[in-house]
Amino acid sequence: MGRNRSQEPPAEVFDPLESSSESPPELPPVPPREPILTLPGALTAYVLLLGIIHLRVLLPPDLENWTIDVFGFIPKRYDSTLLAIEFPGGDGAKVWTFVTYSLLHANLSHIGFNVLWLLPFGSALARRFGAVRFFVFMAVTAAAGALAHLVTHEHAVAPMIGASASVSGTMAAAIRFAFVRGSFLSFSRGDAAAAAQVPALSLMRALRDRRVLGFLGIWFGVNIIFGVGSIAIGADGASVAWQAHIGGFLAGLLLFSLFDPVPRAAPHAADASHDDRSDRS
Repeated sequence: MGRNRSQEPPAEVFDPLESSSESPPELPPVPPREPILTLPGALTAYVLLLGIIHLRVLLPPDLENWTIDVFGFIPKRYDSTLLAIEFPGGDGAKVWTFVTYSLLHANLSHIGFNVLWLLPFGSALARRFGAVRFFVFMAVTAAAGALAHLVTHEHAVAPMIGASASVSGTMAAAIRFAFVRGSFLSFSRGDAAAAAQVPALSLMRALRDRRVLGFLGIWFGVNIIFGVGSIAIGADGASVAWQAHIGGFLAGLLLFSLFDPVPRAAPHAADASHDDRSDRS
């Protein structure tokens, strides 16, 4: 009786993966995005060094002033007249203060202002130069700033401190390649590592670039305003050593090629003032 019962065919199971004879097209991989605040190791170490050295403000006032006298740049230290004053540090301070003054800062606003400008330009330069070249470059531009301050303040007793001359040097050096197509200030910017490795412009080509000239005009204009107007910054009203800024800036602009490990751009290489604009569409 039950043996003659007809059997129904099993229901087909719907497999969504087999519903289409063609697989969907593969999407191109999304390139990883570099974090905005990623800094090269050399620049990170430099900023940390500035922060650690600034802890000297926690010292007793007499000892803190002593560190400024020993490591700050004092033009009067090099005065050979009969009115010369003995400063702590002796003859050794006449050598090391050409660099060590740039590691000292008056207050947090002073150090913060310098680091703020150093982040974009110093990051590109540190990636391009590497750690050793970057640190030597910072020392050389600091010395150039001290020399400019010495020439213009021959008998000054007030110590000069701050990394502004070195920061100015990084800004000047960076504009030698900043506007080249693919670099960090061009419209067709690549990732940070690639943007720092584009071939730089020669000094003469850079000085014919409208964006470089505009940058130079604004930079020198701001520093002249600070100098002529005797504008002070910071809570203690310290004046700006704008001559040192110019010394560091000129050193960075003129000596960039001595530090640059990237081969120079060919004469027909594209720069941001012309070809880069056509790539924005």
